[in-house]
Amino acid sequence: MEFTAQQIAELLNGTITGNADDKVNTISKIEEGKPGSLSFLANPKYTKYIYDTNASIVLVNKSFVPEKKITATIIAVDDAYQAFASLLEIYQQYKNNKTGKAKSAVIEETAKLGKDLYIGANVYIGNHSEISDECKIYPNVYIGDNVKIGRGTTIFSGVNIYSDCFVGQNCTFHAGVVIGSDGFGFAPQDSAEFKKVPQIGNVVIEDHVEIGANTAVDRATIGSTIIRKGVKLDNLVQIAHNVEIGENTVIAALTGVSGSTKIGKNCMVGGQVGFAGHLTISDNVKIGAKSGVHKNLPEGSVVQGSPVVKYREWYRIASVLQKLPDIYRKVEKL
Repeated sequence: MEFTAQQIAELLNGTITGNADDKVNTISKIEEGKPGSLSFLANPKYTKYIYDTNASIVLVNKSFVPEKKITATIIAVDDAYQAFASLLEIYQQYKNNKTGKAKSAVIEETAKLGKDLYIGANVYIGNHSEISDECKIYPNVYIGDNVKIGRGTTIFSGVNIYSDCFVGQNCTFHAGVVIGSDGFGFAPQDSAEFKKVPQIGNVVIEDHVEIGANTAVDRATIGSTIIRKGVKLDNLVQIAHNVEIGENTVIAALTGVSGSTKIGKNCMVGGQVGFAGHLTISDNVKIGAKSGVHKNLPEGSVVQGSPVVKYREWYRIASVLQKLPDIYRKVEKL
């Protein structure tokens, strides 16, 4: 897809300096710009690159004042970073604007399909499942029985959605996501063996949720595992049975949330965080990377460490840890 500087400026309500007919068909970093590409300047430390970039068009903030001649066509906007993000979203929509159904897709007779769908090769859609309008289901996706998927949701290749799960509107699931696999429920027996506890609940995912590659959300033992509106989960996240995650919470890669833990809304969780089970994490909590959460956290907490403590205390602990070898040698001499 090709855009002119004039078209981009109209989309972003920007002002052009240079050739309004310049065209771009790809995106590049400003330091790696090439003819026919669009770039942006938002961070002042990259300013030096704008004077010799080969990008055809560069977005800048309206406050930017050049110190010398720029060969690229400039589009000045209120916020170059946000404008660039908006363009990427438009570009992505064009790129993924697929429709039609592959011949190799298998769709059970009782399934209901909406309009303007894309269903790729080797997709399976089970009995009584409902796929709403404008969904895109890429090749090799499995959708079990009685699944409902809301309008405009995109499901990339290799995703598995088990039976009875609900997915809202405008969600995105990346490759390898598993929704509704069994929770880790096993009862110890007198013989030292473990008996599997049937997991008969489901998963409910509300609107505008994005889930990264190879993340798993387990079905509830009874009831629902719930991912609220606007949640963003990174790659390789494990959400256990009966967990609930509040609106607009973001969780980074390699985090694991144990069963029945409730995480509030607008929380931020770093990578490689581990949560014990049956906890309550209140709203607006921030948890640093590699933390171990073993207790309930009140609203607005900012914590780090394993086990977690207030982040200022963790910095003091980390500072002391670096000095432990010297302290040990001194104690040993004493």
